[in-house]
Amino acid sequence: MTRIALIVIYTTLCIVLFLPFLILWTMISGSPVFMNRMAMKAVSGIDRIAGIRVRVDGLENIPTGACLFACNHVSYVDPLALVPLIPRRVSVFLKKELFRIPILATGMRFTGYISVDRANRKSAVASVESAVRQLRSGVSIVIFPEGTRSPDGRLRPFKRGACVTAIQAGVPVVPVSIAGTQKLMPKGKWRIHPGEVHIKFGPAVDTPRYGADHRDEMLALVEMRVAEGLPPEQQPLPHSQGTKSKG
Repeated sequence: MTRIALIVIYTTLCIVLFLPFLILWTMISGSPVFMNRMAMKAVSGIDRIAGIRVRVDGLENIPTGACLFACNHVSYVDPLALVPLIPRRVSVFLKKELFRIPILATGMRFTGYISVDRANRKSAVASVESAVRQLRSGVSIVIFPEGTRSPDGRLRPFKRGACVTAIQAGVPVVPVSIAGTQKLMPKGKWRIHPGEVHIKFGPAVDTPRYGADHRDEMLALVEMRVAEGLPPEQQPLPHSQGTKSKG
């Protein structure tokens, strides 16, 4: 049986057998903390089934309090490897299609995960507003500012939405460099290979130093710090680094 099949079976069992009880507990307790903790354990279980080994550097760069984690994106493996490592509760931007899955959608809404439809500008704006509210309430956010997975593994220009969100919420941005996941599950492939992922948290960028008028300067700095933490084969080509992108 392939690893993907095992992951599908494991995930389905977690959703059907355990998630309803966690949702009920969250409704009774009024807090999603326990359900979120159990969800991270479930994701760690997926990593073990997939044979994903994670090496991490720079945890000391994560500031206290809520922050926005801005990461490069090359594979579906990225959030699976990253999110369980972050030593706090986080929310994640997820494709709207995932919120159509019964039971799972309810659990994700209770834990504060954010549905995003980049093809719908009104929906995208609402997603940013939701992220700002989460950050102001003390919940950190994981975002992939490239907007989609890189087809060749190289860092692509960041969209402005991440920095706009951080500036509005008044929280720091932590650059996160994820290396190796494109070898485990490249874009367009549905087979996962075991292997090592290297995740590096770079020095945080303090939002108070910037405002709406300087968001492009802040964006360029965050993008540069993510690039610096990547191996040469994932770094952007010289002409593309720091390119401004709308979003």
